[in-house]
Amino acid sequence: ILNYDIMARFRRRTCIILLLFILFICSIMMALKTLRPDRAGFGDPFGLGLLPELQQRTVLLDSKQNLLNRAQGDTVTRVSNLHSIAVNTMKASMSSVKKLEEELSSPNYNFHIFYYTWYGNPQFDGKYIHWNHPLLPHWDPKIANNYPKGRHNPPEDIGANFYPELGSYSSKDPTVIEAHMKQMRSASTGVIVLSWYPPGMADENGEPTDNLVPVVLDYAHKYNLKVAFHIEPYKDRDDRSMYHNVKYIIDKYGSHPAFYRHKTSTGRLLPMFYIYDSYVTIPEIWANLLTVSGSQSIRNTPYDSLFIALLVEERHKHDIHRSGFDGMYTYFATNGFSYGSSHHNWASLKAFCDSNNLMFIPSVGPGYIDTSIRPWNNHNTRNRVNGKYYETAFSAALLVRPEIISITSFNEWHEGTQIEKAVPKRTGQMVYLDYKPHKPNVYLELTQKWSEKYRKEQEQWLM
Repeated sequence: ILNYDIMARFRRRTCIILLLFILFICSIMMALKTLRPDRAGFGDPFGLGLLPELQQRTVLLDSKQNLLNRAQGDTVTRVSNLHSIAVNTMKASMSSVKKLEEELSSPNYNFHIFYYTWYGNPQFDGKYIHWNHPLLPHWDPKIANNYPKGRHNPPEDIGANFYPELGSYSSKDPTVIEAHMKQMRSASTGVIVLSWYPPGMADENGEPTDNLVPVVLDYAHKYNLKVAFHIEPYKDRDDRSMYHNVKYIIDKYGSHPAFYRHKTSTGRLLPMFYIYDSYVTIPEIWANLLTVSGSQSIRNTPYDSLFIALLVEERHKHDIHRSGFDGMYTYFATNGFSYGSSHHNWASLKAFCDSNNLMFIPSVGPGYIDTSIRPWNNHNTRNRVNGKYYETAFSAALLVRPEIISITSFNEWHEGTQIEKAVPKRTGQMVYLDYKPHKPNVYLELTQKWSEKYRKEQEQWLM
């Protein structure tokens, strides 16, 4: 009887302990469940931070869309449609962003890619912008008379030799911006070099786009990309206007987490500005801005930055050094078109930069064709050779061991340098070029391949 009582007490005690243990485990699981959003997958690195970010971005999109529509005199219907598209886009993208780190390669912040937001269509802009690019006449009237005139008529007839998978899109369309960010991230690029004109200014075929910068920054941040600025040659660009514009950009956008800052060899974190057509301004004017003793010096101020000049001719390297620039890039995707874009000159340019404490940033591209807007310019066409031209450019760039490689371009469709997805298309009068026999994303995949190769080789350079 005594043994039976002891065993009974032991069983009761065991059951109580087991029950308490089960309750303890259940309470922990319930507590963990309350710590994460319902839509976040367990263990997802992006899950916990999404909901506050969604709320903040929705508010930003509301205000931006209202601003854009006021400026263009849009109807109430368009305001409503644009707003709902933006909000729905952000909601729909939540599930895809959750698995971003697992699906996409990590960004390479030493791969910079040129990006353009100058495209428009009737749905978002009330008309086509840039897709209807005019055919530019040759400077020699005798030659110009042998070629057609006029402008393109979208959506079937656009100012490009290739046709985008997204169609004749608007750069204001949130779904387009997000698709672009995802493509650039899938290519393992890290820094978007955004074509920029001051507020109220634009290229001769476009309209002002500075009001799109906050949206681009928001979506770039969502995909862990950074944004640098490609300062275009706007009217009356000089040392004074550049000082004010750099100040404007840093004051307005510099606190955004997607704003790019480059870590220098001395450990400083500085914004970086690419200056297109820098050579049209004389070195003495640039020196006013970019040297310590200059009358408009930006050096050792809160707006000090890295300024990268465009090198076209060999003599420009001395002008760049004298001007006070921090480095040079070559931009053009046409091997042999200019001294700077010729691959065989990159080694000597890199040596010059090394000896003068300058950065050398070669620009690689997948090919070049601009006969849709310059029908007389066949001699500068560079065939893509099913990706071989692009890989040759990357190979040449890696040989000089650059700190940064720039890519021309993500979406400069007029000059056929895009790596954005393109699709086959045939109309009554036109057969567009395409990426066959490869898929529409072949140049994104090639970029990702060379980004990884660059990373591995860079590890060897630094050893």
